[in-house]
Amino acid sequence: MNIKLEKVIYVLNQRFKKDIISADFQIIPLQGGTVGNVYLVSGTAETAEGEILPYHIVLKIQKKWERYGDPGSWRREYDLYSSDLGAAFSEALRWPTCYYAEFNAEVNEYQLWLEYIDGVTGLDLTSEMYEKAARELGRFQGKLYALQPAVLRSLTNLSQEDLMKNTYLHYRSWPVVYDYIRSEDCELPLHVRQMLIDIDEQADEIFHRIEKLPLVLCHRDFWVTNLIYADGNIALIDWDTSGWGYLGEDLASLIADEPDIDHMIEHYQRCIPAYYKGFSEYSDVSRIADHCVYEIMLLVFGYRLVEGYLHTEADDEKRKHVQTLQKIYEMKTIPLIVTSG
Repeated sequence: MNIKLEKVIYVLNQRFKKDIISADFQIIPLQGGTVGNVYLVSGTAETAEGEILPYHIVLKIQKKWERYGDPGSWRREYDLYSSDLGAAFSEALRWPTCYYAEFNAEVNEYQLWLEYIDGVTGLDLTSEMYEKAARELGRFQGKLYALQPAVLRSLTNLSQEDLMKNTYLHYRSWPVVYDYIRSEDCELPLHVRQMLIDIDEQADEIFHRIEKLPLVLCHRDFWVTNLIYADGNIALIDWDTSGWGYLGEDLASLIADEPDIDHMIEHYQRCIPAYYKGFSEYSDVSRIADHCVYEIMLLVFGYRLVEGYLHTEADDEKRKHVQTLQKIYEMKTIPLIVTSG
């Protein structure tokens, strides 16, 4: 990979707010998203005063690609970082600082030079960290919903509120998964199959309820590998799917997307009240009779889990998909205490 030293030095000037005169660097690939390339750029920098500063910076390179139902998503993170949205975050929930953003229209590619945050992520997150993430997400969305800052009106490249619905309908129209859960060859437990069939039959009524919920700015990929817990705060990465969605969409992802299966029930019980408590600090939620997180989990992940079950040959992966569906099934009868304060 070819990176010019002059660019690294420019980025380091932004990073340290000092006059960097020289630097060395090495580049290591990190696990990126579906289509982006992510690298850790690290080394030492020297200031004009002779100070030696070690550093780590994340470089994300994103080329143009097409996501179903959301054609602008490939460049959304660049657009968001180029906006004033960063001012809406708090220390408790924020995205990594962007030191430099560059867009190359000739090849439809952008680069983001981002803050490296070393913390706990993925399935190493504890239940307390899940709850913290849910509460701070509620506060963030509640603040934007209540205050409606001008930056929200300036964000032109956001996914639309019907993305979840259209994605579900797209999955439901796919015979591979739709016909499978209704076939005699289906190996999923009967009650799990019936749960998915019931959602299909009730989908119109469920979406009618969901669409009465507050419309908020959603991350739409709010799962554990995009959360970094450090120094008691939450950093949230990968904003390319973000846009307008309904209250609870992101929470469904936190609980059900590649979950900690052994603690799914606990996360459901802890995170929903925490989320609503955070949101209610800025906006009254007392009139919301149905949070719909259970239904959103099934609409978003039900057929995805069936697809994963069908397209993996590994027994442990198949078992994980079935266990996730089973845990969602169990959530339906779990009482929750959701308060407005």
